[in-house]
Amino acid sequence: MNSQGTAEDTAALDTGRASGEKAAMRILLLGGTTEAASLVRLLAERPDFDVTLSLAGRTAAPQALPARTRIGGFGGAAGLAAYLRDHGIAALIDATHPFARVISRNAALASRDAGVPLLAVRRPAWAREPGDDWREVDSMAEAVPALGDRPRRVFLTVGRLELAAFAAAPQHRYLVRTIEPVGAALPGLDVTAIEARGPFGAADEDALMRRHGVELLVTKNSGGAATYGKIAAARALSVPVVIVRQPVLPDVPRVAHARDALAWLEAHRATDRGV
Repeated sequence: MNSQGTAEDTAALDTGRASGEKAAMRILLLGGTTEAASLVRLLAERPDFDVTLSLAGRTAAPQALPARTRIGGFGGAAGLAAYLRDHGIAALIDATHPFARVISRNAALASRDAGVPLLAVRRPAWAREPGDDWREVDSMAEAVPALGDRPRRVFLTVGRLELAAFAAAPQHRYLVRTIEPVGAALPGLDVTAIEARGPFGAADEDALMRRHGVELLVTKNSGGAATYGKIAAARALSVPVVIVRQPVLPDVPRVAHARDALAWLEAHRATDRGV
């Protein structure tokens, strides 16, 4: 269900307060990750929490989850702060992708402006292991020259919105995997496109790279287990990896797992904050 929130929702919250009942704690969950999906499923079993899941809308067919869902932006930090106040949100959870810098920054600013506690669910970055051949860069623009001048078979797992940068390196043959269709992101280039949604296991990634003769992998250091299989497969196959480091995000309270986020919410509810 897609919803922006209703007057009836606010009225129900006020009625619960007036009757002396402890109303369900209202949570806004900024999602789009496996951690967000796990937290939604945990909260779905808890009537004492009322969660709205917010998605950016970059995926046409997002995963179906048991939560009220809104699609689209808020209008910057000020718009998000207004939403928090207008909808009686008692806690804000930022469980967006590690590379979603803008929304994480807006969440930190809106939390401070609206006086709503914020928790970030941030998975640790992948760490280099023995056998890994990594070239670490700070942006996708830096990743392109790191491919080198010699034509190679390059496996791009960087997301559809980042593909256009590689049009500057037409000498390579690209294997591209995205959730959404690639479209015209790499016009005139030698591109084999695969549409698929993770998780991807190491054995499947190994077979895919062998089948397509992959010579170089380009990816973001997204962390987590769902897409680590390509890193393990590249190590086993001695395939070099150009990997974009995670950006610096706002310094806010953080946990790595959905259950830790639930414990944080339970602690806040126990102190009657926002109820």
